[in-house]
Amino acid sequence: MPGKTIRSKTPARRTGDGAIEFNHAMIYTGDLRRSLEFYKDILGLDLLETYPDVYARLRSPSATGTIALHSIEAGQRMDPLVEGVRLYFEVKRLEAFCKAIESKGVKLDQKPRKMSWGWTHAYLHDPDGHEISLYRAGAVRLKKGKQSA
Repeated sequence: MPGKTIRSKTPARRTGDGAIEFNHAMIYTGDLRRSLEFYKDILGLDLLETYPDVYARLRSPSATGTIALHSIEAGQRMDPLVEGVRLYFEVKRLEAFCKAIESKGVKLDQKPRKMSWGWTHAYLHDPDGHEISLYRAGAVRLKKGKQSA
């Protein structure tokens, strides 16, 4: 409802308690170069890494939060209302956190698994179908990777 603030009966956890921390959003795009130009050259975000024609990660010059741009596969159609954004939450004790939410009835699409880029990911969907990644990367997340573009 517009103008109405919903307040939780339980307080939010404070940063640093090791539970869950919002980290970045993934924006899917049909034209990575165009999106990269917009976020980097027009909005002024710093480029952290790119994998040409597939992926780019940027961050605000004054913060640690990042956004990632990811190309959709050739011929793939996407409903931007449901599939256009993927939310990332870093969890220090990922396996324990995943077990705890599974015990509350959450179905994981992928249990925690180490990926080829070095991060451990678990995937699930929110009630509206938006994909969520729970992961653990630590300091690796803010290190620069391959650079191009």
